[in-house]
Amino acid sequence: MILFRTMETAEVELAHRSPWELLVATILSAQCTDRRVNQVTPALFLRYPTPRDMAQAKPSELESLIKPTGFYKSKAKHLIGCARALAERLHGKVPMTMEALTSLPGVGRKTANVILGAVFGQPVVVVDTHVKRVAQRLNLTSSDDPERIERDLQCLFPQHQWTGVSQRLLLHGRYVCLARAPQCGNCTLYDVCYWKGKHTR
Repeated sequence: MILFRTMETAEVELAHRSPWELLVATILSAQCTDRRVNQVTPALFLRYPTPRDMAQAKPSELESLIKPTGFYKSKAKHLIGCARALAERLHGKVPMTMEALTSLPGVGRKTANVILGAVFGQPVVVVDTHVKRVAQRLNLTSSDDPERIERDLQCLFPQHQWTGVSQRLLLHGRYVCLARAPQCGNCTLYDVCYWKGKHTR
């Protein structure tokens, strides 16, 4: 894939020092930019460094810390529920299976895949809005359903490339193949893109 040549590294841009911190940051990133989440999490993790700490958080205090990320009331509820589940059921440890991760409050398949790929090195395809958009524009999928898109990409690429492919598609969508103003003039995939809306160079 061209993006492997033009994008040598493709790391998760959510700042974190542990599986717990990445899990929290990923939950906060829903409908929010990674940059904004990274502005919020230093103070958040200073106040609640472990799941046991956050499990005991007062909702109003947690809400005030995460308010800039949007949807802060529901996110606070999910974070406290997730922290309690980790503390009570899993000894404060972030699990390393899809089934266990998605049993946690606020954790869906996308969030679970981020953790499995970035923390535990498992081959996964993360499908967010950027991956969905780029995959559709490149005719890698015709579906709007994230799980179907995940399966389509899994069929197109070898398993050992799944995590790298999806992270590169994500970053390409975030910085080049934008939703409203795609940077077609700077796109390394221009010659293999058959999207009808692409701009003429």
